[in-house]
Amino acid sequence: MLVELAIGDAYGGSFEHAYPSFVAEHNKLAGYVAQPGAQAGRYTDDTQMTIAIAEVLVSGRRWTPLLLAEQFVRAYHRDPHDGYAPRFHQLLSEVRDGEELLRRLQPQSDKSGAAMRAGPIGLLPTVDDVLYHAKLQARITHDTPAGIAAAQAAALAVHYCHHRVGPLAEVARWIDGILPEDVGHGGWALPWSGKVGPQGWMSVRAALTVLTGGGGLARMLHTAVALTGDVDTVATIALAAASRSPEVAQDLPTALWRDLENGEFGRDYLAGLDARLLHI
Repeated sequence: MLVELAIGDAYGGSFEHAYPSFVAEHNKLAGYVAQPGAQAGRYTDDTQMTIAIAEVLVSGRRWTPLLLAEQFVRAYHRDPHDGYAPRFHQLLSEVRDGEELLRRLQPQSDKSGAAMRAGPIGLLPTVDDVLYHAKLQARITHDTPAGIAAAQAAALAVHYCHHRVGPLAEVARWIDGILPEDVGHGGWALPWSGKVGPQGWMSVRAALTVLTGGGGLARMLHTAVALTGDVDTVATIALAAASRSPEVAQDLPTALWRDLENGEFGRDYLAGLDARLLHI
């Protein structure tokens, strides 16, 4: 799961908020698209924060806001990556521990930061476990009804696929039955079309539209990026869930696997952490 979502993140990151003409020309899945000043195949904050969540999960420790905040700070400082919202990026670069991060945060965002990192939570055994842990981690940075619901929906998509709750085409309707509260999005099963904006519910609903469209991981990645807008987050959320579904062909191009960054916390580290996650 972690390698697949990192591929989606790294590939999609080159197309985030790009002009539609650029996306149409280069979204061919032939390899990562280099951008000025950026290394092709390098993942963004979406994957880095997901790693932080995954590491806490496999540690077996009881979750607290302080533990999670410490992990967010640690993950950033040991291997700084781009993609964070400017204010949060500056804050992470300035603080030295989780206590300081919690003290200085103003967690009123309804954007996608809590949803993009929630995928591993979906591996937990029950829906109640998923809802509780997704909400707890969301409240650190996105303590709003919409921010929390987006994180819970992203985690529930993974839970549905991993635990084989039902056919992939029904995942969004299933989530609608669990998260019926109105956060201004019209329902998780409402198909998304067009550019994806910054709010978390937008990325999640777009990802669910990609998921319910079926096909393999390659088709889903191409479709997510073709939407334009915040496509790295859409691809991260969609591929996290799709990679756990027996209905989805694991057909990402070899070049995307091969050229994903592979430093200390790159492809091989993600694969090893994945193996540990699947035994929680």
